[in-house]
Amino acid sequence: MTTRALRIVLAGGSGQIGQMLAWYFQDRGHHVTVLTRGPYTASWQTVHWDGLHLGQWTETLSGADVCINLAGRNINCRLTPANRAAVYDSRIQPTKLLNEVISTMASPPRVWMNASSATIYRHSLDREMDEATRDLGGFEMLSKRRRAPDTWNFMVRVARDWESALFETATPRTRRVALRSGIVFSPTPGSAFAVLSRLVRLGLGGTQGNGRQYVSWIHEDDFARAIEFLIDHDELDGPVNLVAPHPMRNREFMAAFREAWDMPNGLPAPAFAIKIGAFFLRTESELVLKSRCVVPGRLVDAGFDFHFPDWPEAAKDLVRKWKSRE
Repeated sequence: MTTRALRIVLAGGSGQIGQMLAWYFQDRGHHVTVLTRGPYTASWQTVHWDGLHLGQWTETLSGADVCINLAGRNINCRLTPANRAAVYDSRIQPTKLLNEVISTMASPPRVWMNASSATIYRHSLDREMDEATRDLGGFEMLSKRRRAPDTWNFMVRVARDWESALFETATPRTRRVALRSGIVFSPTPGSAFAVLSRLVRLGLGGTQGNGRQYVSWIHEDDFARAIEFLIDHDELDGPVNLVAPHPMRNREFMAAFREAWDMPNGLPAPAFAIKIGAFFLRTESELVLKSRCVVPGRLVDAGFDFHFPDWPEAAKDLVRKWKSRE
């Protein structure tokens, strides 16, 4: 990455991924500003915004090098009508607002990265999906008699509209990248890693569903390094998959997870049990049962070197870091 200090603005950067990126870039000498609905005490600058209206926060974007928009309600919830509206609006509205601001600025950020999701691709058990794939999700058939659940289709629509909001207005002085991320694994409380680790350590980390569904994942270190790589590579714009190059079927994924925790066995959870459990936990079974066989075609072609391309090694590293913090 360039040796000069960059001005990096993280919109909606108070969550797990935002704070991870804030630490990563600040530790490397860059100036980080987080736009947040609820300012909090941090070692970087925080500025209030609501993601809906213009305000003084727009001054942080003028002359900035990078804007990374991560705003969006946590999808770990039951997709009731109210929650659907919150999930959708909390992503689309801030993106449209940033588009309005950046497209009219005299000195806009050089690059704008906007969160998206690897769930935009269809449920795939038969082949890998890269950025050249036009086989996106939405009303696909899971079998000859069964369509994808409505909640799956909703999340695909969110991802599609999210990206449309990013690209709807010309930004001739700003390069735009849609970050189609898989599950970012980080050894922090409340993360996907923490939730799955608890199941494994309780002896409940067996195969989920039939175990054939693919998991598309990325280690937090590679996620941050990939963002840094994208900042430096001006030729990369449009959708970019932020996932490790080797998705794994759930059966093997959970087995490697158990091995990393030195847990030889784990009770399996059939699909019906996951659906029942998801109901009582106020979440959706899609997070576990949808098959995401997504690969980082553009990153690999551009020469990005993953430190953790394989899940078994990534899981062991994450467990080691978790234990060092206990």
